Amino acid sequence: MGKRTRRCPGPISGEIAWAAGGIDSIRPSKAFIRSHVAYFIAFGGGAGLSRYAPGTMGTLATFPLFWILAYFFDPLALLVLVAVMFLIGIWACGVTGRALGNHDHGGMVWDEITAFTLVLLFTPPIVMWQAFAFLLFRLFDIIKPPPIRYYDQTLRGGFGVMFDDLLAAFLTLLCLAAWKALGVGSMI
Repeated sequence: MGKRTRRCPGPISGEIAWAAGGIDSIRPSKAFIRSHVAYFIAFGGGAGLSRYAPGTMGTLATFPLFWILAYFFDPLALLVLVAVMFLIGIWACGVTGRALGNHDHGGMVWDEITAFTLVLLFTPPIVMWQAFAFLLFRLFDIIKPPPIRYYDQTLRGGFGVMFDDLLAAFLTLLCLAAWKALGVGSMI
């Protein structure tokens, strides 16, 4: 049975997607994310409004953001900025999750943006390395291998939303470092 939607009245002004078993998720509108700075941040300025793969869209949006930031900031300043982005994300995703009644709504992509910014910071500035970093990060974020799945299911609120993506970033960087150490990176 396919999904059907209906308009959601009230402050969210989005749609509720109905699955065979009931409400699947709320799809906030542009007006919703413009109504509060926390919603705007959590939805990555609108990248999370994508109907298809919002997490992937948020991760893709990180590339131009990172290139701009890397032009203006040295690596240490960028690392500090990522830490600030993480703290802001705890607040923004917590506020937005409570407003939507879903602590980790799929449209909240600030966690992907923050974590992938960290990945790009430690990835060689070569297109193939960055492409592999993107694919690995999305793989870990989607399949959630241990310990990511444990923390994704255990931690709630803004910290939980942000932390599981930080772990996906760590696993991505670990794989990239291993490939580089084994000399696989020279083939890329």
